[in-house]
Amino acid sequence: MSAFSEIFPVLMQGINITITVLIASIVCGYLTAFIAGFCRLSNNIILRKLTGLYVEVFRGTSLIVQLFWLYYALPILFGFDLGSDFWAGVLAISLNYGAYMSEIVRGSILSVAKGQTEAATALNMSSFQRMRLVIFPQAVRMMLPEFGNYLIQMLKATSLVSLIGMTDILYYGDILRSSNLSQAPTVYLLVLIFYFILALPLIFLTRKMEGISKKGVASG
Repeated sequence: MSAFSEIFPVLMQGINITITVLIASIVCGYLTAFIAGFCRLSNNIILRKLTGLYVEVFRGTSLIVQLFWLYYALPILFGFDLGSDFWAGVLAISLNYGAYMSEIVRGSILSVAKGQTEAATALNMSSFQRMRLVIFPQAVRMMLPEFGNYLIQMLKATSLVSLIGMTDILYYGDILRSSNLSQAPTVYLLVLIFYFILALPLIFLTRKMEGISKKGVASG
């Protein structure tokens, strides 16, 4: 118990960074997902191809490599500095998961029953009105369960920012472990508990989103 009481306050020093990176990654990641998802459905073939390239590159390469590329390679190769390790971490996570979630956006929109579009057309709605009033509200409900799962995935991904020197929970855990190897099991047990506690509200939110997704979607 004495080891727990020593380790706990140190790990607490990193919780603000973990939560801040998570919130910023969620906002940027979902925004990226919607923009890329709609671009994938665009009538503009150039926009579709460019967005498709982005999706395949970020889905097909490692998040760690993307993080290192944004933090180390981008400034060296192109002289473009993101300004801080915070934005390097947030952009890596949000671009990576945004690529995955953009396919959820695209697939959900395409999954709305064709009869809904036909009915909206019969009511003389414009394409924008059809999307905003009929298709998109139903598609969003279908997106919710997978979006909830990616909330938890992004929380776990925040641990990678310690690799670029950000002082999150895992960063302090590694410092404690390196200073006293005998405490390593206790340190990482507490790190695990920290992440699990942070995940609990996200798990609850995911279940609520799954319940919402079952309502109000037309089929057939």
